[in-house]
Amino acid sequence: MRQAQALHFSTHDGVELHYRHWPATRNQYQPRRAVVMFHRGHEHGGRMAHLADELDMPGYDFFAWDARGHGQSPGARGDSPGFATSVRDVQTFIEHIQAHHGIAEQDLVVLAQSVGAVLVATWAHDYAPKVRCLVLASPAFKVKLYVPFARPGLKLLKGLRGNFFVNSYVKPRLLTHDPERVMSYVADPLISRPISVTMLLGLYEAADRVVADAQAIQLPTQLLVSGADFVVERQPQERFFERLGSTRKEMHILPGFFHDTLGERDRAHALRRIERFVEHCFASPASLPSLLDADRTGASCAEAESLAAPLPRNSPRDLYWRATRAGLRLGKGLSEGVKLGFDTGFDSGSTLDYVYRNRPTGKGKLGRLVDQNYLGAIGWRGIRQRKLHVEELLRLAIARLREQQRPVHIVDIAAGHGRYILEALQELEQLPDSILLRDYSDLNVQQGSALIAEKGLADIARFVQGDAFDRKSLATLEQPPTLAVVSGLYELFASNQLVGNSLAGLADALEDGGYLVYTGQPWHPQLEMIARALTSHRGGEAWVMRRRSQAEMDQLVQAAGFRKLAQRIDEWGIFSVSLAQRVR
Repeated sequence: MRQAQALHFSTHDGVELHYRHWPATRNQYQPRRAVVMFHRGHEHGGRMAHLADELDMPGYDFFAWDARGHGQSPGARGDSPGFATSVRDVQTFIEHIQAHHGIAEQDLVVLAQSVGAVLVATWAHDYAPKVRCLVLASPAFKVKLYVPFARPGLKLLKGLRGNFFVNSYVKPRLLTHDPERVMSYVADPLISRPISVTMLLGLYEAADRVVADAQAIQLPTQLLVSGADFVVERQPQERFFERLGSTRKEMHILPGFFHDTLGERDRAHALRRIERFVEHCFASPASLPSLLDADRTGASCAEAESLAAPLPRNSPRDLYWRATRAGLRLGKGLSEGVKLGFDTGFDSGSTLDYVYRNRPTGKGKLGRLVDQNYLGAIGWRGIRQRKLHVEELLRLAIARLREQQRPVHIVDIAAGHGRYILEALQELEQLPDSILLRDYSDLNVQQGSALIAEKGLADIARFVQGDAFDRKSLATLEQPPTLAVVSGLYELFASNQLVGNSLAGLADALEDGGYLVYTGQPWHPQLEMIARALTSHRGGEAWVMRRRSQAEMDQLVQAAGFRKLAQRIDEWGIFSVSLAQRVR
């Protein structure tokens, strides 16, 4: 039997999480390969230790973590600052394995069960990793709570009481038919029954999003479904598989299996299927489908076309959205933010600047209340979080340039009013050597120039008018930048040719090894509301957005000559911010 090494890795917020490493028993592969395992809720990585021996994969290293609040990792049992935090922990763990164990991302197999499988599916959707394949066993996309209205009730109680804990109702004998597994579950002191409502509700919300948008996941995926599962529902698992964007995918329904799919009494034939699938995935070079033409074919293209199409006159949906637009026009007379949106476009630089300031303004108390509700919309909350993530990656890129003793010449090609970048840079101990802000709008240039003067940055910063999609004008910037920023621009334009031209211009302009901070919008829960009720800066036409999956956005950046280094994404999965480096 393999002997596990007990190790730790540090998360983004400095928490030391425990993990186990079982080295390969036969060094038969070069480069090295590994299986990375993610356990069920309430459990820990030690509960998957048997797989390191039972899977006939002697040439593979095996890894298994203890998630936050589980096993030997710190934190309140069953809790985390949020589901998105735990998803980011997955990314950090994968990065740690690459950096400290020398195993490339494309040589990793990710094997996950139940809650762990939802974490991994969300990670695959939001971060677009390039691992070799996924194996998801009994993913907990919808836990059977058995109590009517349990989910809205828990949400209401959380709003009233804050975070609290509930205990699992599941008995060990309902998890597996294997008596040894049942006994070990009962005797294991590291298993805990509580789960926080924050994590439980976050699990539901992430699962809903990932199942709805599974087409964005392109990785080869094997789905193992327990046929007699008392813990989670099968229908969302089947919907996930049907929508999965992978060209290589397979689903196996295992008759009679309880929820602990990989710990069932008759698991051997399920394990043989995993071995066969993994071997097949390694039999040919790792490759993912090209998404460079996703603006002309595929799910997001069809979605945008559907949103742009008029609704049947006087249909229920048409009446609903007409009433919504009427309500917004009424709000225009009260809320300063709504009025600004109608006047300049809800996607304009002026609106963005107002959202960043986040100070409710309107006529009287009612107007301020309407404006507060408007500014509290989930899309605007996501944009404010995007601002924080842009600032974080800007600081990271600047720190790297300083370490390399290189000058910091920054260009933002669509800066709006420039507030987010000027405020971020103003907080630095050492200011950049130069800042060039560009925007297509005369109004934004005027407002941004005034902001530069207000913040006392006129010695190093200037604001000029420029087309962010003109490759030639970007490629011939007077001062070659070492750090380029594109925030909130590409999300507004469906065409990949436009985005490709812009990225190519930046690649031409940047020095070798220079950095790019770019944003994306892989998901938005209010796409139809935006398309049916809000207007854009382009002549007051409907604001119809085509989402780009993270995989699509990353491919466009890679095609222009950049290598992605890091990524952040908000807790709702709406806006991502990434850092890439120019490579020649």
